[in-house]
Amino acid sequence: MGTIVCQHCEQIIEHYEHEKVEVLYTSCGNCPTCDEEK
Repeated sequence: MGTIVCQHCEQIIEHYEHEKVEVLYTSCGNCPTCDEEK
């Protein structure tokens, strides 16, 4: 199971299928929480 996390607020954005446990950090532009703050 993989997890996509916002690098700014560390909110979990989504889970995806993956062989190993993996965390991918993504930019605020993909994060609903950070988008609301702008």
